[in-house]
Amino acid sequence: MTAPQEPGSNPRRAFIAAAGAGVAGLGFTAIAPGLHLMAVGQADAAEVRKAGSAASPAVRWGLLIDAGKCAPGCTKCVDACHTENGVSEKLPDPRQNSQWIRKIELVDRRDGRKTELPMMCQHCANPPCVDVCPTGASMKRADGIVLVDRHTCIGCRYCMMACPYKARSFVHEELSDQKPDVPRGKGCVESCTLCVHRIDKGEKTTACAEACAQAGHGAIVFGDLNDPDSEISQRVREIQTTQLRADLKLGTGVRYHGI
Repeated sequence: MTAPQEPGSNPRRAFIAAAGAGVAGLGFTAIAPGLHLMAVGQADAAEVRKAGSAASPAVRWGLLIDAGKCAPGCTKCVDACHTENGVSEKLPDPRQNSQWIRKIELVDRRDGRKTELPMMCQHCANPPCVDVCPTGASMKRADGIVLVDRHTCIGCRYCMMACPYKARSFVHEELSDQKPDVPRGKGCVESCTLCVHRIDKGEKTTACAEACAQAGHGAIVFGDLNDPDSEISQRVREIQTTQLRADLKLGTGVRYHGI
């Protein structure tokens, strides 16, 4: 039996990293639309946030979700996410439809109080999906965004079993009318990307946060958790927040308030 590889020891990753070093003058290497390797050298965090050029460990993108502001029955965030990313499958078995974000309901057993909130990939600092991936298709960028490279995903779905948030979907059917910046494909696993294609173009927010704000709820805030002056960092300092399944010590990039 072949011994399991340590994280980061995958030969494919080593090759890609070496290739990236050869283009240091470019600052980053594009390996798929919306998917970039970390910057070669230390990029200035302020410049990265301003230009959205390359993934840098100085930045940690994340979401803050205020459950108290999440309107019951509202699906604006879900609709915006799926429109932005071209997720539109309507299969006979609804369980096979891709869901990058979904609304769930929590019920307090003590008093029956119900709370609705959006659930998506939590973009963990220590993502179990990455640990179990045999090909390196599941990866975490230097800025904390967890992604799947469909070109190396073999559809084994180990990552789906490893995710405690049930945040990943498997593409069961052939796709058409795809978005140029969001590559998808039959036989691959996928999940929320924090709208990485937007971020890498220097845009300031995700589709879900934008739609929630336009609806007047303001329940979703996107930003850099490492930037003390960002709205998300200020709010995390001011209010009590929760990481879902904090007992797993995954260091999630998505924080919740009011649950």
